[in-house]
Amino acid sequence: MGSLNKMNFITRLSALCLRKSKMHERHQSSRRPAVPLGSRILTDPSKVFEHNMWDHMQWSQEEEENAKERAAENSRVKVQREDQERYEREASKYWNEFYKTHKNNFFKDRNWLFLEFPEILPEKRREELKTEQRSLEHTEINTTNSFSHKNEMFEAGEKYWKKNCGGGSTAVQGYEYNKTQVKPLTDNARGKNSGEELGKLESFPGSDATYRILEVGCGAGNSVFPILKVLCNTPGTFLYCCDFASGAVELVKSHSSYNSAWCSAFVHDVCDDALPYPFPDEILDVILLVFVLSTIHPDRMQGVVNRLAKLLRPGGMLLFRDYGRYDTAQLRFKKGHCLSENFYLRGDGTRVYFFTKEEVWNMFNLAGLTEVQNLVDRRLQVNRKKKVKMQRVWIQSKFQKPLLLSLNKPEETTERHPCR
Repeated sequence: MGSLNKMNFITRLSALCLRKSKMHERHQSSRRPAVPLGSRILTDPSKVFEHNMWDHMQWSQEEEENAKERAAENSRVKVQREDQERYEREASKYWNEFYKTHKNNFFKDRNWLFLEFPEILPEKRREELKTEQRSLEHTEINTTNSFSHKNEMFEAGEKYWKKNCGGGSTAVQGYEYNKTQVKPLTDNARGKNSGEELGKLESFPGSDATYRILEVGCGAGNSVFPILKVLCNTPGTFLYCCDFASGAVELVKSHSSYNSAWCSAFVHDVCDDALPYPFPDEILDVILLVFVLSTIHPDRMQGVVNRLAKLLRPGGMLLFRDYGRYDTAQLRFKKGHCLSENFYLRGDGTRVYFFTKEEVWNMFNLAGLTEVQNLVDRRLQVNRKKKVKMQRVWIQSKFQKPLLLSLNKPEETTERHPCR
């Protein structure tokens, strides 16, 4: 009996150890970093409506040709020239009307920004956030498929864009995982002008900060307030945010979380080169340009990027995300909404452009910035209730201002396009 009891004890102990081992394995799995660009791959088409989003979608040649044909078809009839000039001249009017109608209820807060763009945060705060994320096994931001679960399009938004895009164009501002881990800048790498030299200048908002961020096209603050929430306990940081719609800036300033000690919101038209910023050039560590450049006339985009590049300090980063060529939003436009090639007019008077990553690379390279990341993010978005499938295409990029290259002569850059 003694020998039998001993064997039973060993058996039970082995089973216990096996269970603990499996629990540890599951725990470690939950702590693994998110897979770049997501990890939900559609392998069984019959299960397409089981989730809201599928990652790493590959288009067949037939699908690519079909998208080109649809875009060519809806581009055949252009908006009249006099109307195009009016929409350009009165662009701020239409965006003001948009924010007057929707206030801050249209877009959801972009809490995904820190996973997409960890460079937004100072190096120390970035590491602290990583530690906080590792300590929470089931938080939404640290779940491998959290970005596939998050569906930023909700019913009201979908109905609105269907009404205003002449065929159901949606307003989803999607997301992708960062592919490249960018080495954080040290204080020395940012350049010495952040200290003694700025001290010689006239005082301006955020003049005593050591880490400065600018969001261009802040809207109602859907990026501003998630950023402020993380930065509120980070001394030396300051956030600037601007929009050329005064109604949007008013929404930001009237928000209960707005604090002028940490943030400065101001009205600014980035297309006006002569309009000064409320701070000097070459002081920004980060510029956030998310779903903004697409609203600007293509002929003015390069000038905007050139001017923004001058605001970055050497080593500073410009973070970009916007609509990609042949996104569902582009293909759903009806005839008569096209302004010019790949540039469209929504029913509410706002406009949108659809990029290729080559176009994005060319613009930022001509401004003297160096590519860190430049990706096409193709996903299949699903409306499970209506059984509708939408091929989404976004471009996500990170470009850095070189430490030594002077941006006063951006034409001297010798970097070659990676596709050439």
